[in-house]
Amino acid sequence: MADTDYGVQVNALDPPVDWVRRFGGLVPAGGEILDVACGRGRHGRFFHELGHPVVMLDRDITKVADMASFDRVEIVARDLEAGRPWPLAGRRFAGVIVVNYLHRPILPDIVASVAEGGVLIYETFAVGQETLGRPSNPDYLLHREELLIRVRPELRVVAFEDMEETLPVPAFKQRVVAVRDSLA
Repeated sequence: MADTDYGVQVNALDPPVDWVRRFGGLVPAGGEILDVACGRGRHGRFFHELGHPVVMLDRDITKVADMASFDRVEIVARDLEAGRPWPLAGRRFAGVIVVNYLHRPILPDIVASVAEGGVLIYETFAVGQETLGRPSNPDYLLHREELLIRVRPELRVVAFEDMEETLPVPAFKQRVVAVRDSLA
């Protein structure tokens, strides 16, 4: 086990990315989490260990099948790029987490899934990554400040980065943390 930034123990075998760890504390306590394109579920697992109910969403759910028996875990199998409607239309989440995934047609659905008082934590690859390797397809690379532009004005940006990093491996990344302010 390893400490998070908030002094909570988590499974060190598959830790969440630093951006999620850094801003995960902004998610309202006990609020439901949506882990979009969850893969092996490291971010959903992280929040579940912190006491959040989680919805794991991916086209291949075999890597999170072990979580099907967990309390307060919902697993949704859906190919998000098949042109079908957003599978969670009308549902809102205290935290929406997206890491290393981009499909522009569903970005409005992702933003709309953030509940009042909720948080979007998003990190993925940006233009420049093609010079380093995969992904190199421009469909999967964000343009300069694209995440920043896509979440506004619906959400208020708390943090944003658009940068080349060297650790843990060289990559061009874009990250945003944005909240949906309460109407009160």
